[in-house]
Amino acid sequence: MKLALFLMFMSAFFPSFASAVEDAYPRTAPGVLEIKQLPAARLLLAESSGRYFSSNNQLFGKLFRYISANQIPMTAPVEARMEPGVMVFYMDPQSQKRADVQPSAEVKFQDLPIRSVASIGVRGSYSEENYMEALTKLREWLTKQTDYEVTGEAYGVYWNSPFVPFFFKQSEVHIPVQRKKANP
Repeated sequence: MKLALFLMFMSAFFPSFASAVEDAYPRTAPGVLEIKQLPAARLLLAESSGRYFSSNNQLFGKLFRYISANQIPMTAPVEARMEPGVMVFYMDPQSQKRADVQPSAEVKFQDLPIRSVASIGVRGSYSEENYMEALTKLREWLTKQTDYEVTGEAYGVYWNSPFVPFFFKQSEVHIPVQRKKANP
């Protein structure tokens, strides 16, 4: 009985314990603001015509069916582009090498080089309200980082499974950036 309770606790509060999820890159701790570099990656994308927070989790279903059918391991985080709604899974390095893994009608591939982002770590539910609050703080902080310029749209980064209670969930908001070039 004690072992069963331990396993349930670990699975609920530490989802990678149950699913052997591999992190694509290091997390930004809740409350921390930083510039960090993300590794080159192959992404799996599912798109919707509406906004991300109004897609009713259909995007997750498309991606999850795809990785299940192709026996691709789940990785963390799941990323979300807001308008139009796009959900992103990272493809693990071994699956990237497989010739039998190809894009489908519902899931596209995107290869990204090493890139830099401004990041804020968040704790709490994966809601539009929390996303917008974190984005406001990140944009304000980024105005003080005079060595960097914005190069793309902000997006959400979600680390935990739906089974993790909201008060333990970790997320991030990223804004793509690059160092400003020095004037000659």
